[in-house]
Amino acid sequence: MARLRAPGREGRRVGAGDAPESAAAAAMADTVQQLAVLLQAGAGPAIAWRHLAASGLAPAAVPISAAVEGGASVAQAVRSQGVAWSGLAAAWELAEVVGAPLASTLRGYAVAAREAAQAADDVRVALSEPAATARLMAWLPALGLALGMALGFDPLGALLAGPVGWGCLVAGVALIVVSRRWTARLVRQAQPPPGVPGLDAELLAVALAGGASIERARALADAALARGGGAAPRAGRRESDVGARRLQAPVAAAAAGAEPAVTTARAAAVVTPVAAADGGSNAAGAGRIDGLLALSRSAGVPVAELLRAEAERSRREARTAGRIAAVRLSTSLLLPLGLCTLPAFMLLGVAPMAIAVLNLQGLTP
Repeated sequence: MARLRAPGREGRRVGAGDAPESAAAAAMADTVQQLAVLLQAGAGPAIAWRHLAASGLAPAAVPISAAVEGGASVAQAVRSQGVAWSGLAAAWELAEVVGAPLASTLRGYAVAAREAAQAADDVRVALSEPAATARLMAWLPALGLALGMALGFDPLGALLAGPVGWGCLVAGVALIVVSRRWTARLVRQAQPPPGVPGLDAELLAVALAGGASIERARALADAALARGGGAAPRAGRRESDVGARRLQAPVAAAAAGAEPAVTTARAAAVVTPVAAADGGSNAAGAGRIDGLLALSRSAGVPVAELLRAEAERSRREARTAGRIAAVRLSTSLLLPLGLCTLPAFMLLGVAPMAIAVLNLQGLTP
């Protein structure tokens, strides 16, 4: 299933930025829930944002309300708040295009975003222990040097005194660098992909709730997902902006009731590269959605509820996959520990003391 991507996250250490990010996602979900209540009570979108901004309960509502008062559309104002809000912008824009009820759309998105934030927190906590252990073990070589000095040896002098010491020093430092990079790569690979799992199914359910045909709903959902950030290339914001401009035509065409096959093809021209970049995960999600649509046709049941159940399944799977990745990380971190960190400890901590003892005995290696 598709996710809303957060560019520039690949190099972050676990715990360094994920906690504020998940907290921001949870705060966004609370804001959306409050907004849905105001809309359900009969307030217009601009008035609802104005009330939220004045209440002080939702700090992000202040710039959004100001942008809307300045003439920007709500979707544009929401999207300008960053990646965490891009999925909401896509859902809002799609609901306006198809005429789906905004209040119920926002309630559903708030639930999805809150569950995604909770899953991210669970995974972050599960990953924090092995990552912290790896960082602690990386200090073993330095502790070896400190231990040698505490015992009265001169490990630094031994390392710099001759070719054997220099060899130990160079090899030990090289192993430390390899260990740190290897560990960082393993931790980075264990991190769950950013975004809201099952967002494509949620958006398709919104489009169908507005009365759109299946073909038109899929075209609109694909375009809104990509325009909202789900298909943003990792190269940077410029490519993301280009992709958004390219998607304006399919969205407008689908909103105007253009030929579904043509609109779907235009949207696919932008969305297809993303499926390839995701290693086929989007293709698998699209296959499940096709199966749900076929089931709805054959059984004569509403497809919207099936799609929302599929989105919930995607979020459960994402949480389980994150926990499994954390367990596997605990095992995989033993490789850099055993192959790099411990040998570096021997070369920088134990070997200098042995060299110092040999020097005292007049047996300089």
